[in-house]
Amino acid sequence: MENKRNIAILGSTGSIGSQTLEVVKNNSELFNVEVLSAQNNYKKLIEQALSFKPNAVVISNEKHYNEVKRSLEPENINVFAGEESLLQIVEYDNIDIVLIAMVGFSGLKPTLNAINAGKQIALANKETLVVAGDIITKNAREKGVNIYPIDSEHSAIFQCISGEFHNPIECIYLTASGGPFRGKNKEFLSKTTKKEALQHPNWDMGDKITIDSASMMNKGLEVIEAKWLFSLKSSQIKVIIHPQSIIHSIVQFEDGSMKAQMGLPDMKLPIQYALGYPDRIKSDFPRFNFLDYPTLTFEQPDTSTFKNLDLAYQALETGANMPCILNAANEIAVSAFLSDKINFLQMSDVIEYCMNTVEVINNPNLEDYVESDNKAREIAKEFINGLKNK
Repeated sequence: MENKRNIAILGSTGSIGSQTLEVVKNNSELFNVEVLSAQNNYKKLIEQALSFKPNAVVISNEKHYNEVKRSLEPENINVFAGEESLLQIVEYDNIDIVLIAMVGFSGLKPTLNAINAGKQIALANKETLVVAGDIITKNAREKGVNIYPIDSEHSAIFQCISGEFHNPIECIYLTASGGPFRGKNKEFLSKTTKKEALQHPNWDMGDKITIDSASMMNKGLEVIEAKWLFSLKSSQIKVIIHPQSIIHSIVQFEDGSMKAQMGLPDMKLPIQYALGYPDRIKSDFPRFNFLDYPTLTFEQPDTSTFKNLDLAYQALETGANMPCILNAANEIAVSAFLSDKINFLQMSDVIEYCMNTVEVINNPNLEDYVESDNKAREIAKEFINGLKNK
């Protein structure tokens, strides 16, 4: 790598953002933090800014602006607040890569602005492609912008097709651990607690993505994301349960040969690969030992118990604004589950109701996606209130 790469990390206080800063710290000769942003966690944002000395920080929740400003003023770090500031800051000339680690729909507009400003994208926010994959990929092509996936599964696919871009893909296999409830039935799931759902067996992630993993919605969103990242049809994207989380995903080519990317479950590796591409940067990450894993196993996903994966495939088949509706309803459902307003299985009920209720808009534009997102959230909240009042 010839020059240091200047990175903007949107969502720096979350799990992916924090691990990205670890990667940067361990490779300070290669990367420089130019911008940090957070939604609400201003205390951690201040700590990160004092440690990494970025040019600027953005706190999206404006009520925390004065505290962040006061704390960082002696360091001559520029402090901005609000969503509009986030949209503007990704356009800074001295930013080389924008890493999107924000959660949910909120990542869409900053990603789009960064692409339109010609910035390379390291994407951990799968919802951006789920909601508006057509617009994102079209703009990226027009601007000559690369999107480097950070999801471990999509990073695995990207690594497997590196050097194979001229060879058509027959299908891909996205692996899933099965989460904390693999093998459980509906009766068990109807009584499960938030605490149990947040105990992922292999990965250390934020609350929202951990619940999505437990419900299999995370894999459903990844199916939709894979369609846009790798220009695939839904029939080419297969999901397989792999409890050990060692094979991160597999590509099968037209000659029948398969390539898999393997390694211990550690998000720092796909983060580092995205930031350093096309170079592989030497690391001291723990190494995989075959003797520690003498057996790797695989199972079919149980879509009758975990309906969210099937709902995601339905949304992908319908197309239009349906994946946007699915995502918005899921965000509200997960929030309601984490707030003890609904049980685990009712999350799927909320999503399915919204998919059957919100108007389908063919060939949607950005405003249509925003409207669909708002409408799905509104209907999801009404449905949840109805469940509570029964």
